[in-house]
Amino acid sequence: MSEPETLMLGQNGWVPNNSALPVLVYRGVVPSGDLDAVEALLLRNDWRPDWRDGVYSYHHYHSTAHEALACTSGVADLMLGGEGGRQVQIEAGDLLVLPAGTGHCRIRASDDFLLVGAYPQGQDWDVCRTAADRATLARIAAVLLPKGDPIDGPDGALTRLWSKEA
Repeated sequence: MSEPETLMLGQNGWVPNNSALPVLVYRGVVPSGDLDAVEALLLRNDWRPDWRDGVYSYHHYHSTAHEALACTSGVADLMLGGEGGRQVQIEAGDLLVLPAGTGHCRIRASDDFLLVGAYPQGQDWDVCRTAADRATLARIAAVLLPKGDPIDGPDGALTRLWSKEA
């Protein structure tokens, strides 16, 4: 089992973040350079890989889904939590799990930076770039917990850490 770093992020300006669930930062847990193996790992653990790309260069959050970002190559500095939030460097092999509402954007990245973006089965993502109104905050609060951790499944750290927080 992999033990992630955890980051709690409260509301920051217009970015709601998620005051109930921490961001999880796993180091060296996904196969570098093997997109198919990363996607197969995520699928085995009920996380649906939806895209292969980088991270938007503007602050945004998702109000309808939790998100896993599996870095398969390169290195990048990301800002989590909105402007002036927490800067996190990720590199090939790392994986972030962002609870719904968590602001994120790319500050800089190497030319070979590539992620697989994944979402818990049954959750579809949106892109929000404005302050969360009451309805948006209610959507974020209503997003169901995943069945398991994207790396270790139902017995993983996400299940343990998020179940006690929610």
